[in-house]
Amino acid sequence: MEKRGPIGNIECMVQSELPSAAPLTSSEEIQKEWHELRLRVEKLEAQRTTLEQENKSLRELLERSIEHRQKSHTELVLLLTGLVSKLPMNDVGVIVSRLVEHNTNVSQYLAALTKGSVDGLPALQPTVLKTLEETKRELSAALKPVIEELMQLDTPLEKDLLAKLVAHPDSFFSPSASRGNRCFIKGLVARERIVREFGEEALPLFNDVTTDAKLNPHPKPEEIVLCFRNDFESLLEQNTKLAPAKHEALAALFKQIQRSKAPTEQARQQKIAFLKASFLIELLHFYENQATEAPDVMFAQRLPAVLEQLSAVGSPHKLDEKLVEMVEHLIGFVISSDHRHMIVNNLGKTGGQAKTLKYILKLRAEKVLEPDVVGPEFVKHLLPSGQKPPVPAAIAEILRLVNPAMQKLVIRYILASDRLRKNDAEALAKGIGEALGLHNLAEEAKAALAVPPEIEQRLAWEKVKDMIARRTDATAVAAAMRDRLNAKYDADEIRQSWLALTEADPISLIRIFCHLPYRADGKTDPIARPVIEIYVTRLLHEKYAATYKKIVTSLRNMFTAKPDSPTLLNFLALVRWVDPGAANKISADIGMHVAA
Repeated sequence: MEKRGPIGNIECMVQSELPSAAPLTSSEEIQKEWHELRLRVEKLEAQRTTLEQENKSLRELLERSIEHRQKSHTELVLLLTGLVSKLPMNDVGVIVSRLVEHNTNVSQYLAALTKGSVDGLPALQPTVLKTLEETKRELSAALKPVIEELMQLDTPLEKDLLAKLVAHPDSFFSPSASRGNRCFIKGLVARERIVREFGEEALPLFNDVTTDAKLNPHPKPEEIVLCFRNDFESLLEQNTKLAPAKHEALAALFKQIQRSKAPTEQARQQKIAFLKASFLIELLHFYENQATEAPDVMFAQRLPAVLEQLSAVGSPHKLDEKLVEMVEHLIGFVISSDHRHMIVNNLGKTGGQAKTLKYILKLRAEKVLEPDVVGPEFVKHLLPSGQKPPVPAAIAEILRLVNPAMQKLVIRYILASDRLRKNDAEALAKGIGEALGLHNLAEEAKAALAVPPEIEQRLAWEKVKDMIARRTDATAVAAAMRDRLNAKYDADEIRQSWLALTEADPISLIRIFCHLPYRADGKTDPIARPVIEIYVTRLLHEKYAATYKKIVTSLRNMFTAKPDSPTLLNFLALVRWVDPGAANKISADIGMHVAA
């Protein structure tokens, strides 16, 4: 037997553990697999070449689209800059700088996108979206302390519903919350709440104000509203079915509702907090659901109604600085200036203190729009027709809410008002100035009214031109022109009125022309015939051939669309009234049949 040492044993063990060598591949198999491998490599090379070409084409398309986007955006900014340059000088600089800044940011972002280094840049977000998100956060932050104030004021509203409004403001519009809100305003309580908290045995203590034998005989149980019976306290003492804890809770609810209905400061603060919360929640709901909410309904109806209620509750007898600042603060949450103007313009449609608030808000604005329109309207509101004018102290107390420049404006229009005799207007203006501590205010306002006749004429017709440019209703424009011509009737005034008309678009000119003869009482103005005769003569003059061509084109379009158009027939009738020959010429140019 052969003896092996330790090294020999290790070699034997290693050899036994190594796998057996792989069998050698034959040359025929290698040639076959080599052919297949070459075909696969050629296929992959072809695919790689195709992908490179596609990537190159896509990059070229991307670069071209980015370049086109950059050029089109720059062109758009230039167009907007041209339009903005027509605004008042004070507004141009800020808006143009914002346009240039926005254009620069877009150009940098697109250039980085072309170079493939866009990852390091922050994502561009439009200013409108940034403002929207910031406003929603501000509304949510402002709502929380108002809800906490409501809870601290011990209102009859359910605490669970109030606490839920902080995290979920939309729960304000749920059926149960809506019923609770209506009950709070009217001093009632929902039947479902009484049944849930006190059980059926508490119902005899209330009167059902929802169920009606004729109008609403079978209402849904959750829609029934109850009010406490007049002898509630005595009935509660006689009721032995209620547990002591429920007895005390029901008595506490009765006291809460009585306190909220009483004319006390606590009740007033409760309603103010509730209306503030309503405004904030309504506005937040609109910004969260702009795709489905109508702006006109929100800013022309719902929010003005809330502010009117707030003014009635906040200062029922007179406006004060605190209330006006509160209303301004709430309106300040509205993003769009157009929506803010819509809210203010729709305040006080029924008159009263809310209408006074409307004009105060307009005159307190940072930039007063159309002060020469707001001033006379405010004076007409302060001096109601057919009524005794208020004392100077009362008007002065209202004017303290606006700055001295607007105080002078209002007093100037009081002096020029046709609601008072001249002596009475001067006495009232002087009294208001003394009450405000501005002793020379009435004299300054009176001096401001003494403008040269040519400047007064230019301002009057500039106002008419502005009404036409703003596409004011043709009836209002015709009334303004008619009033001016009746006040100052001469050849120069008629010429200015015609020049103002020629600046209008053809359809506006036709409509104003048609309304010019007719006064508000339905009668024909005495000066209408000579004025219209002059207008027709000028219209047919060769100097105004371009205006005549535009008007005939508009009339022809009316005749093609609707031969019996009232506007068309009324225009031709007025022309025939003063010049039958001119009416026949216009009718022929339009394409209408002209009687021999």
